[in-house]
Amino acid sequence: MSEPWRHRSEAGSGRMVRFIRWVALDVSTPLARAMLLPITAYFLVVRGQERRASRHYLRRALGREPGLLDIARHIHTFATSILDRVAFLASQSTARTVRVHGLECLQHYLKAGRGVLLFGSHFGSFEAVRHVGFSNQEIEVRILMDYQRNPQVTQMLDALNPKAGASVIDAGGDTTRVLLAINETLDRGGLVGLLADRGHDNEVLLAAELLGSPVGLPLGPYRIAAVTGAPVVLIFGVLQPDGTYDVHFEPFADRIDLRRQHRIEDAGMWARQFASQLEARIREAPFNWFNFYDYWHDEHTPTAAP
Repeated sequence: MSEPWRHRSEAGSGRMVRFIRWVALDVSTPLARAMLLPITAYFLVVRGQERRASRHYLRRALGREPGLLDIARHIHTFATSILDRVAFLASQSTARTVRVHGLECLQHYLKAGRGVLLFGSHFGSFEAVRHVGFSNQEIEVRILMDYQRNPQVTQMLDALNPKAGASVIDAGGDTTRVLLAINETLDRGGLVGLLADRGHDNEVLLAAELLGSPVGLPLGPYRIAAVTGAPVVLIFGVLQPDGTYDVHFEPFADRIDLRRQHRIEDAGMWARQFASQLEARIREAPFNWFNFYDYWHDEHTPTAAP
């Protein structure tokens, strides 16, 4: 569990990806969801690192010692979000009910002709959020994602929805080109989504606190916000127990400025604010957190209930 998340291989193969695609698109929704039960059992029994990571996280989020049923529910929620992700990408979202909250904070900037950075996390469904943009053809939505770290996801994007694949900005490419693509999208009044809860190789991490213990959040999102001068809105696509989704847009920053000599200090203030708003959502829907590794790097440290 202490192994960094970036070195953990994706569970499954290309054949499994094709199988998931078939289940999501060609099998009735009730039957498809029933088929998630053996998948949940597989992760619960075979994937010990993810199981232990789930237990450590749930102990913090629930404030008590989680049982196997709690861990199974956590894994099952993740599996459901992956199944629905395929449907969202294939534009077959009519079978998924999506409610949108707080859209006015986003519309405020878009009506003024300003592009917006959407800060997300590995919480709930990012595709549910992206669907909100795709449903409105006038809004350009692009997602920052590292192709090399998500090869199977990339294959699925290309196969399911060429438009979705074309909307991805490859974060693993040349830094100047990445920033240029982001800035051009924002200048056109578009939306650029990126995840702000995981750092990458050799990236500066900012000290923050989440669920009662210190974590390291990446500097990158705040540098991008400072360079582009774009407003930042937080996004959370929460999967509910009944299989519906609530997409929340939350105000975060009209502009993020980082002083040259105090860049880490200033970015750290914003990272702590991000962690605070993320924690509030985690408390409301604890089974929507999908970081299945030792996020707090405390594998050998007993964790008291918060």
